[in-house]
Amino acid sequence: MKKILTLAMLVVLGVTTSQAQETTKKVKAATAKVDGAGMTFVNETIDYGKIAHNADGKREFVFTNNGNKPLIITNTQGSCGCTVPTSPREPIAPGAKGVIGVKYATDRVGQFTKTVTVTSNAAGQPTKVLTIKGEVLADAAAKS
Repeated sequence: MKKILTLAMLVVLGVTTSQAQETTKKVKAATAKVDGAGMTFVNETIDYGKIAHNADGKREFVFTNNGNKPLIITNTQGSCGCTVPTSPREPIAPGAKGVIGVKYATDRVGQFTKTVTVTSNAAGQPTKVLTIKGEVLADAAAKS
């Protein structure tokens, strides 16, 4: 009987301890710091959804420098001429936020998926690919 009771206590203790460790790991992963410059995005994909023909195509990717050195973005390149990105010219300090703007030419009707390639001094990821997608609807007058 003592063996069963001891075994049951060990199992309960083991399960409790393993659950506590998983929670700690999740918190550490969310706040991971990088040695050097780092770049973590709030969202790596922007979904425009269904938008009107010739609507405002401006959107923003927000990121944080999660490193311990300034982040320098050297280039941002759209996958085609219809996708025009803009990026900060000044270095982003450790812990600071930055914005990469993107403007999609909404004069083209139909579904789209385009990318923006960001080149920087981020440790471990000198290039980062961001995605925009959505659908530009045809004018109501054109459908009649």
